[in-house]
Amino acid sequence: MKILAIDDQKLILLSVEKRLSEIGYEVQTANSIESGIQLFNSFKPDLVLLDMNMPEMSGAELVSCTGTEVVKYIRVFMKNDTPILVMSGNTDEQLIMENFALGVNDYLKKPVSLDEMAARVKRIIGAPANKGVITAKKSDTRILQKNCVGVVIPCYNEEERLLSEEFKEFAHKNLGYHLCFVNDGSTDNTLAVLQKLKKDNPDNISIYNCKQNGGKAEAVRQGILHLVKDQQLDYIGFLDADLSTDFRDFDDLVKTIESSDFKIVSGSRIARMGANITKESARKVISMSINLIIQTILGMPFKDTQCGAKVMDREIASKMFNKKFVTKWLFDVELFMRMKKYFGKTEVKSMICEQPLKRWIHADGSKLSMKDSVKIVGQLAQIAVHYR
Repeated sequence: MKILAIDDQKLILLSVEKRLSEIGYEVQTANSIESGIQLFNSFKPDLVLLDMNMPEMSGAELVSCTGTEVVKYIRVFMKNDTPILVMSGNTDEQLIMENFALGVNDYLKKPVSLDEMAARVKRIIGAPANKGVITAKKSDTRILQKNCVGVVIPCYNEEERLLSEEFKEFAHKNLGYHLCFVNDGSTDNTLAVLQKLKKDNPDNISIYNCKQNGGKAEAVRQGILHLVKDQQLDYIGFLDADLSTDFRDFDDLVKTIESSDFKIVSGSRIARMGANITKESARKVISMSINLIIQTILGMPFKDTQCGAKVMDREIASKMFNKKFVTKWLFDVELFMRMKKYFGKTEVKSMICEQPLKRWIHADGSKLSMKDSVKIVGQLAQIAVHYR
C-alpha cells in the first residue's frame, strides 16, 4: 500500500515517513503543493496524508497557501476518490468543514502522536501486508508538534554538566523540535559529547561550532542566525545547557506563543509566588536591586529578564539578532531594549509575555561567580548609554 505525505516541514515528513515505513507502507513525500500534485499523478498513492498550511513560492515572495488546493485538485479537477487524511495545526473550523465538504476522509489536529496517526491510516486503508517487513517496536509515544521550533543551546566546557540523555529523550519524543547546540570554543570534550548526541538523533539535532570562545551572547546570536535560515521553523528560542529550566516549562512557553499574538515569551523564575523554585550553591536569582535597575533602564516592569529560556517569532529573531550585542551576559536586556527602540515603548509591552516557570533548579558548576555578578552593574550602565 502506498502513501503520499505532503508537508512543508521536513522535520515532520521525516518522522511520518519513518513511522509508516516501519509499519510496512510504501511512502513518498513532498514538501510543497506543486510537488505534491506532481507526485500524486506519478506515484498513484492509496492514501494522501496532507498538511493544511504550506508556504508556496510566488516570484520572490513566500505566500501562504492551504492544502485545500490539493484536495480540490484530487476531488474536483481529477474527480479522484483516493482517501485523504488531513493532519494539521490549523484549527479554523470553517476551513475544516470546507475540507470535509470537499471530501476529505479524516482530520487530525496537531499535536498528535505517531501512534494515533498510524491508527487512523490503518482505519482508512487497512494494514499493509508486511511481507518481509519488520513491524515497528512498541510505541514510546512520540508526538508531532503543532509547529516546528528551533532551540539554541549554548555550550562552553559543558562536558560534565551536559545532560545528554534528557536532550536525547526530548528530541526523540517531541517531533517538530530541532535542537541546535552551539559549541562556544570549548577547551574540554564538549564537542565530542555533542557529536555523540547528534549521531543518535541526526534529524533533530545539529551542532554549530565556534572555534573561539565569544561568550554566551554571541553563541546564542550565531545559533539563532543559523536557525533563521531554516524556513520550516515557525519559532526560535534558546535554553541553558544545564537545563535549569525544565523542558516541560519550555514547551509551555511554546504553547503560549502559538495561541497568542505575543512575539516573545520569556520564562520568569520569580514572577509567581509559590512556584517550585530551588536555590542551590553560590548562585542565586538576581537580587531585587539589580532587577530594579533593569526595570528602570528598560522603562518596563519585567521581573526576570535574565531567565535563560525564551521563544520568539522567527521574524523577530531575524531582526533582533542581526547585530552583535554590547555585553556578553546581559544580551536578554539588550534584546528587550532593541525591541523597545524598534517598535516603540507602548507597542512592545504588548509583544512580550513574561511567563512564570513551574520549576527551576540551579545546576552545580555554574560559570558565574559572585565576583562576576558585580560586573553586571557596569554592563547595565553600558547598555543604558548605548541604547539611549
